[in-house]
Amino acid sequence: MPRSLSRDRLVSLLQAASRRRVAVVGDAMLDVYLRGDVERISPEAPVPVVRVRDRRYALGGAGNVAQNVRAVGAHCDLVAAIGDDAGGRQLCAMLEAMDAGLGSLVTVDRPTTTKTRIVARSQQVVRVDEEDDEDLDGESVERLLAAVTAAIAEADALVLEDYNKGVLVPRVIEAAMAAAAARKIPIVVDPKYRNFFLYRGATIFKPNRRELAEALGAEIELDHPEALPATFNRLGVEHLLLTLGERGMVLVSAGGQIKRVPTVARAVYDVVGAGDTVTAYLALTLAAGGSPSEAAVIANYAAGVEVGKPGAATVSPDEVLDAYDAFVLTT
Repeated sequence: MPRSLSRDRLVSLLQAASRRRVAVVGDAMLDVYLRGDVERISPEAPVPVVRVRDRRYALGGAGNVAQNVRAVGAHCDLVAAIGDDAGGRQLCAMLEAMDAGLGSLVTVDRPTTTKTRIVARSQQVVRVDEEDDEDLDGESVERLLAAVTAAIAEADALVLEDYNKGVLVPRVIEAAMAAAAARKIPIVVDPKYRNFFLYRGATIFKPNRRELAEALGAEIELDHPEALPATFNRLGVEHLLLTLGERGMVLVSAGGQIKRVPTVARAVYDVVGAGDTVTAYLALTLAAGGSPSEAAVIANYAAGVEVGKPGAATVSPDEVLDAYDAFVLTT
C-alpha cells in the first residue's frame, strides 16, 4: 500500500466527506436473516427443519450504499423504487432511523426486492428472493426521472448502483449522468451486465473481475496488465477501478497508468456488502476533493473493515482510521 496518503490527509478528507451530500440512484433491497437451529429432518421431504430463533433486517444494494454514506455523517438522497408492501415499509423505517430522507423513493406496482437468508449453525441453508427485475417503464420511470433531477441538483457526488433490478434503465442512466456532468460533480458507477457500456464519462467505473469478464466476453489477465488500457478505452470512463476480492484492486487511468491497491483485510468473515461500502467511500472521497487514487486507497481500507463483519454492514470514519493505523504499524 503506497504511503502517499498521510494520516493528516486521511483525517482531512474524512472530515470534509462528512459535510457533503451524495445522490445514490439504483436498486435498493431488503435483506432478511433468519437464524435458528436444526434438530430434525422434515417428515414431508428430506430437508432440515430450521427453528427460527432470531430475525434481522439489513439494507442491501443502493440502500447499503446510502447507509454507509450516512455512517460517515454525510447527507444522502436515495433514489430507488420500492413496493407498497411490508418490505417497503421496513426499508423506509430503517432509512428513517438513520436520518436518511425518504423523499426520493418512488413507490411502484411491484414487490420490494427482498432476499431472505435462512442460517443454521452458521451455515446458510437457503436463500429466498422476492422480486420483479424487469425494467421499469411508463409513469414509474417519469417519477424516477423527476426524483433524479431533484437529488442531483443538490448533490456533491452521484452514485449509480446497478443490480439489474429495473431502476437504472437507459433513460434514467442518461438523465442522471447528463445532470451530474452539467454540475461537474463526480460520478461513481457500480455496474451490472445489462447496461454495462452506457456509462461513458463516469469518473470511476467499478466492476469486479467477473462482471468485467462477462461484459467483455473474455477473461482479464491481471498478470498481463498491458491489456487493461484497451479495456479502459472501450468503456470511455475517466478511471476504471477493478475490484479483485482478496487481491485488492487495480485502478486504471488515462494514458495507461495502472495503480495496484493490495487488500488490507486482516480477517474475512463475510464479503456481503463490501462492494457497496467501497462505492460509498469512493463517492465521499471524491466529493471531499480527494483524487481517484486517494479514493481507491481509502475505500480499500473501508472494505477491509467491512469484510470482518457479518452481512451488509456500515464502516465509520473512526474504523477507517483504526485500519490505517494498524496497517502502518505492521508495515
